[in-house]
Amino acid sequence: MEQNRKSTVVITGASSGVGLYAAKALAKRGWYVVMACRDLEKAQKAAQTVGMSQDSYTIQHIDLGSLDSVRQFISNFRTLGRPLDALVCNAAIYMPLIKEPLRSPEGYELTVTTNHLGHFLMCKIMLEDMKRSPAEDKRMVILGTVTHNPDELGGKIPPRPDLGNLDGFAAGFREPVSMIDGKKFEPVKAYKDSKVCNVLTMRELHRRYHESTGITFTSLYPGCVADTPLFRNHYPLFQKIFPWFQKNITGGYVSQELAGERVAAVVADPEYKQSGAYWSWGNRQKKNGTSFVQKVSPQARDDEKGERMWDLSAKLVGLA
Repeated sequence: MEQNRKSTVVITGASSGVGLYAAKALAKRGWYVVMACRDLEKAQKAAQTVGMSQDSYTIQHIDLGSLDSVRQFISNFRTLGRPLDALVCNAAIYMPLIKEPLRSPEGYELTVTTNHLGHFLMCKIMLEDMKRSPAEDKRMVILGTVTHNPDELGGKIPPRPDLGNLDGFAAGFREPVSMIDGKKFEPVKAYKDSKVCNVLTMRELHRRYHESTGITFTSLYPGCVADTPLFRNHYPLFQKIFPWFQKNITGGYVSQELAGERVAAVVADPEYKQSGAYWSWGNRQKKNGTSFVQKVSPQARDDEKGERMWDLSAKLVGLA
């Protein structure tokens, strides 16, 4: 970091949970944080509650479920005149109980739009902002989840993610299509599919741009943050039992604060400067809490699938 300027990071979904604590941790390390959030008032209160100093952050509106809103955010960010040194794609929605798909303004299924397409658009356009930053060490980080990987205990619970041949994307992803594979709507699978796309996006960014830009592209699973607001749309009973289960049975539980620290480390620490890596702390938390590079699911390491996902996503967000 140059002596005379703070590094700038954009974090989506920074008004609660892991995103908020990542913002706090990076601000504490001397970064300037642009909190990209849907609810500005909530974000302001949250930043004050966790004790972020007024001069360490700014809040800007984004709704990742609307591609226009993503573009508007980028243009607002550019008016700040700050270089972009890191981007953290953290925001996600999970709506396990809905029976019918919700739609984005573009007519796309909402979970996949918010978690994947909105971030895809953001990464692709803001890559240009990042290239212009004078910093030597620039990073783009996408949050992963154990549920993307059926090889892991946490990923074995059905329905399993499956992008198929991305027929739903190929068919335009609007009514009556609601799933990436073109099959029947399943809200939990939509979430898992979107997280597979997140990992594929990180790997494709690495494959296409790491060598020419020197930018580090990574993904991480910071552990099971069982009491995150991500689960706010689940049964109240689940919201009570799940954290208890992760604390007492699986040992996978991680606090929002610790998960935020881990995200900050992947953004800022020298040992995480390994492009194309998927960092994990494991499902059973190692006592010393050390991270390792984890193999992603067979689907998420399928380069042909990654390429097809990239091309179809680019088309859907209007970048083809």
